[in-house]
Amino acid sequence: MALNLQDIARIKTITKTDFLKSYFNPQKPVVIEDIIRNWPAYTKWNLDYMKAIAGDITIPLYDDRPVDFRDGFNEPHAKMKMSDYVDLLKKEPTKYRIFLWNAIKEIPQLRNDFMFPDFGLRLMKGIPMLFFGGRGSHTFMHYDIDLANIFHFHFEGTKQVILFDQKQSDYLYKIPHSLITREDIDFSNPDFKKWPILKKAKGYKTELKHGEVLYIPEGYWHYMRYNTPGFSMSLRAIARNPKNFGRALYNILIMRHYDHIMRRLKGRKWIDWKNEQAIVRTHKNNGITV
Repeated sequence: MALNLQDIARIKTITKTDFLKSYFNPQKPVVIEDIIRNWPAYTKWNLDYMKAIAGDITIPLYDDRPVDFRDGFNEPHAKMKMSDYVDLLKKEPTKYRIFLWNAIKEIPQLRNDFMFPDFGLRLMKGIPMLFFGGRGSHTFMHYDIDLANIFHFHFEGTKQVILFDQKQSDYLYKIPHSLITREDIDFSNPDFKKWPILKKAKGYKTELKHGEVLYIPEGYWHYMRYNTPGFSMSLRAIARNPKNFGRALYNILIMRHYDHIMRRLKGRKWIDWKNEQAIVRTHKNNGITV
């Protein structure tokens, strides 16, 4: 048995008017296949190019280890020069990923390789973020702290993407006071005996290829697994829905700091309690008593 996932709609290109009408307003994901073919990045951006222009830069790396109470928010698990990291990606599978790297700040010439498409949303031009991963590496199922609208541009190779909207949160074993689900769920091959409520969740799936753009609506849960070494760039626009904007403010101003304080006060017990509550609350919300 597999997750209940439908294929994300695919189109070659789209106008601003049609994007707003067909995808932004109803908050539906879409893959746009050919919209960046006129970017220099479409032909230039690959791992060798990144190694050539950023090889001496030391970059932060993350893996799929469980959250530790001693970790700070988005604190890297390792650091490495970009040249060594690209060599590692090409040599063998690795769990190390680059996450939320504002490479344009350190490599201004990258800004000449892409444009900010006019989708009818005001994109935040100061924070184009890059994400890299090796074959088999993956993110936890999560949603972004600001519940932004995300345009995710993929380069080199392919990666698997699974999305759920916020209405599915009661079925995903969400960790309280957090933005992730249980870290021991393998969303590419879930164990329904261990996680039975996942069978109720309805989501979306696709496989992104070089040059394709995925629109991820506000607050969507997303899981990504690299089928091959590759990287992506995300451009963002703030949440327009007042409820989502309010939740974003709560996450940034209150939830994140509360979780940090509780980690310092209770340590491992806080992490264990949250993991347990993910199961208790999910089962309770779905009429299961343990």
